[in-house]
Amino acid sequence: MFKNQKGFTLIEMLIVLMIISVLIILIVPNLGDKSKEVNETGCNALEELVQAQVDAYYIENDAFPTSINELESDYITEEQKTCPDGTTLILVDGKVNKDESSTN
Repeated sequence: MFKNQKGFTLIEMLIVLMIISVLIILIVPNLGDKSKEVNETGCNALEELVQAQVDAYYIENDAFPTSINELESDYITEEQKTCPDGTTLILVDGKVNKDESSTN
């Protein structure tokens, strides 16, 4: 037979595959939970951005817009009226809020 046989045995390969499987089982569920947190953070950032545009509108016009639609042409885009999770932004007394009834 050959004296210099280099390679992995079946047991070594099975141990490596078992370790990789355990790591995947531990990591994948944690990644799924992060999407809600990412969407919430993105929505908060979008809310702050639109609030800054409401303030810019107030500075230029000496009055707050009556609805978020007034900002659309010059200050925000159509996509910026809705968060990544589907929540619509609304304007109440010059403050931008999330419309909780519009959540998908």
